[in-house]
Amino acid sequence: MTIRLRAPRRLAAVATASALALSLAACGGTTKDSSSDSGDGKAAGNASANPNAPLKKGLKLAFLPKQVNNPYETIVDNAGIAATKEFGGAAKEVGPSDASASSQVSYINTLIQQRHDAILIAANDENAVCGPLKQAMSKNIKIVAYDSDTNPDCRDVFINQASSEEIGRSEVKLLSEQIGGKGEIAILSATANATNQNTWIKFMQDELKKPEYSGMKLVKVAYGDDDDQKSFQQTQGLLQAYPNLKGIISPTTVGIAAAARYISGSKYKGKVALTGLGTPDQMRKFVKDGTVKQFELWDPKNLGYLAAYAAAALSSGQITGAQGEKFKAGKLGERTIGANGEVILGPPTVFDAKNIDQYHF
Repeated sequence: MTIRLRAPRRLAAVATASALALSLAACGGTTKDSSSDSGDGKAAGNASANPNAPLKKGLKLAFLPKQVNNPYETIVDNAGIAATKEFGGAAKEVGPSDASASSQVSYINTLIQQRHDAILIAANDENAVCGPLKQAMSKNIKIVAYDSDTNPDCRDVFINQASSEEIGRSEVKLLSEQIGGKGEIAILSATANATNQNTWIKFMQDELKKPEYSGMKLVKVAYGDDDDQKSFQQTQGLLQAYPNLKGIISPTTVGIAAAARYISGSKYKGKVALTGLGTPDQMRKFVKDGTVKQFELWDPKNLGYLAAYAAAALSSGQITGAQGEKFKAGKLGERTIGANGEVILGPPTVFDAKNIDQYHF
């Protein structure tokens, strides 16, 4: 998701945390010293990256997903926890059961008190978590955003599952192919403040302005809050409110599964197209029964894996988050940090009846 417009990073601030990281004993982050009590989120200093520094042993990482009962987030976090063992560290998942904007704040505060080496967060709101994340950074705790970004000033790097532009535009293209480029369409999103969702939707809206989509009209953006029942009800509401609806894009694994479940048991099956972002295991039956023709996603296990290695590289002083820095991410090979501290996992995969049984996650 590389095309996101952001405020410039404070490069001097990004480079700071490494100096303190290099001075720590390899004790799993349990005796971390506070580098600053200013609370501005960026420690003072002029440290630079040391790409040849070894990965520290005993690193303590914590994954903070949007919500702990989200199947997709569970796959990501479990893969990251497993990856942490490869470099001799330990990781855990903590988080809220709801995906509200402020629900992650108390967990960040607790993780600061527990002196973790790095906090990895999929933000429910890019700004609501900034205050406590800056407090963590001032204490030399590295911050890795993954899946859904924070404000760039509030983290060191962002592990992006794919190009935001590629995701947003490809979703429109997939749906257009299924409805013949004509008809009313709707978007079923997660939460209204989710950074990744809103970025993808902006690119969808921009794509729809192209002449080839002049026959398509976006009539509604609905929000299911990454809640299965609410997403189910929102789908029902969309189809009742817009009887001429031809297609729905749901760029959320919870939303697309709930929408597919509703459509599959209704009179709209075969009449209303559905695409979006989902996992093969949750969408397999809906593809095979004809409810969904195509959808897409990246490998969530690789997302968590890459995030864990980025956190380790930051905590070990190999990188600071500056553009152009490189680090090794285990089986995923060498990765390069792009603009605004962003690292892209790779392009999404399109799943359909022909290939879905090749994937199991």
